[in-house]
Amino acid sequence: MATGSSEEPCVNERSSCRRKANAALAYRGRLEALSEGIVKDCSTAECHTHIDFEPIPSRQAVIEIIDWCRELLFPGFFSRTRVDPVNFRYAIGQTTTALFDLLSEQITLSIRHECFRLESPCTDCETRGYDGALKVLESIPAIRRVLASDIKATFDGDPAARTTDEIVYSYPGLQAIAVYRVAHQLFELDVPMLPRMITEHMHGVTGIDIHPGAEIGEGFVIDHGTGIVIGETTQIGNNVRVYQGVTLGALSLPKGAGDQYRGKKRHPTIEDDVIIYAGATILGGDTVIGARSILGGNVWLTESVPPDTSVMIENPRLIKTSRSH
Repeated sequence: MATGSSEEPCVNERSSCRRKANAALAYRGRLEALSEGIVKDCSTAECHTHIDFEPIPSRQAVIEIIDWCRELLFPGFFSRTRVDPVNFRYAIGQTTTALFDLLSEQITLSIRHECFRLESPCTDCETRGYDGALKVLESIPAIRRVLASDIKATFDGDPAARTTDEIVYSYPGLQAIAVYRVAHQLFELDVPMLPRMITEHMHGVTGIDIHPGAEIGEGFVIDHGTGIVIGETTQIGNNVRVYQGVTLGALSLPKGAGDQYRGKKRHPTIEDDVIIYAGATILGGDTVIGARSILGGNVWLTESVPPDTSVMIENPRLIKTSRSH
């Protein structure tokens, strides 16, 4: 007959669990002091906070605004429910109402946030929110027409695209352009913060960075798109095609000169019918790329180019060696 106790393993397991629980409790007991240290540090100038009763614009709301806008710009493509000829008017009405409510709220919060932060003169921010949302909605048909030219230019220049539907559904360049065109309307209405939040979200999604302040004409094509940067004061004409890795940027500023150049022309002007190939960098507010010019891959330009000019880098010398033994 066995004399060992069957309860011994259970006792050992309970002791082990108790030790683990006590260890966890000891670690958690240090959290109160750590939290106090974090709170205390928030009073320093180096800690960027928004500790106020007034809410700030919401990143989640920005994503919803983008989704609602895409539903209006491309009905049926990105809709949350199936859209057919029977429910089309109802679906558009629902989307328009939802977008108006959310957009007007976020415009109001953006204006109010700037007012509180900068101690600006008080304005009727709610009225500006309603007016701004209505103006964006009124611009939807015009934005659609410009996007139609972007889609056509993309399709005409890309034999890999089987249909325009494929471009609408799957091309990140078109998605970045579409969202930029909405954000640009908000930028033109002098809405603070929100336009940049919208385009920076798409920057994260697509890898294409278009500042909402840039001015971009019709028939604009972003091919592939990853790594493209288009700065705030860039001006782009009609029927321009840009490939991956292109930077339309500003020259580096002297230390501490940011305020001096804020709001001034710092980025290049690209005239009509220009093609800019992958990896090209064009910098400076005085730089103008003349109409119908072609800039080859990896060129670096800080000076203007006259119309009908090709700019290429001289072919590098290739070194070939045999790997055979």
